[in-house]
Amino acid sequence: MYFIDTHTHLFDERFDDDRADVIFRAVDNGVKNFILPATDTDTHEKVICVVREFPGICYAMMGLHPTSVNDNSRYRSDLQIVEKYLDDKPIDFIAVGEIGLDLYWSKDYLAQQEEALRFQLDLALKHALPVSLHVREAFAEIFRVLDDYAGKKLKGVFHSFSGTIDDYRRIKSLGDFKVGISGPVTYKKSPLPEVLEYIPLEDIILETDAPYLPPVPYRGKRNESAYLPLIARKIAEIKEVTVDIVAEATTANAKKLFSTISE
Repeated sequence: MYFIDTHTHLFDERFDDDRADVIFRAVDNGVKNFILPATDTDTHEKVICVVREFPGICYAMMGLHPTSVNDNSRYRSDLQIVEKYLDDKPIDFIAVGEIGLDLYWSKDYLAQQEEALRFQLDLALKHALPVSLHVREAFAEIFRVLDDYAGKKLKGVFHSFSGTIDDYRRIKSLGDFKVGISGPVTYKKSPLPEVLEYIPLEDIILETDAPYLPPVPYRGKRNESAYLPLIARKIAEIKEVTVDIVAEATTANAKKLFSTISE
């Protein structure tokens, strides 16, 4: 089986002592490629260093996370840094992310988050790149933003999708977007299994969001990309198909969306 972890923070300091082991443990479990999202100015160079250390295995996104905008008087200059990286291309970036809206922690910075989101959506269009969208308690707000981009061939993924079936239908009306499914789909009280019954495999890609959101039975521990097959197994159970079918479909979806990935 061949899996792609489409969203993993392998540059995180929690992997500093065993990053190579984590990667090769995942490879042994069929996870052959890893996409790393940049989140702020402290992570940009870390992402680049990991991708350079593991070429052809790890790939990079470039962006400014919505919570990195909150209470940040320098967010506009941080956005200029994102733009410069994408223009200068010290490495090949395969998406703009992690970007989006997050109103979970505070609603006080919605205007600034929207400004940052629009700036980075425009960068994605300029560079013909997909986007990785972080949406937390902000589906209505992000849909209003994305409506303004209708017909502009914007594409991407709603990372760690946590929405309803109505949210999914709304996403499909926006264009070529996938939903990223991560560890919470395995949680006992998660509504995701019911929602996924209505989402076809051709619209799903897999991710761990490691070191966050570990699947069962690893809740409370550091998440790893090696656990991605557990997410695939749960989706296979929901869809009543084999894990092989889930692996084949989700990997094909990821390679189509992030077109520069090669096994």
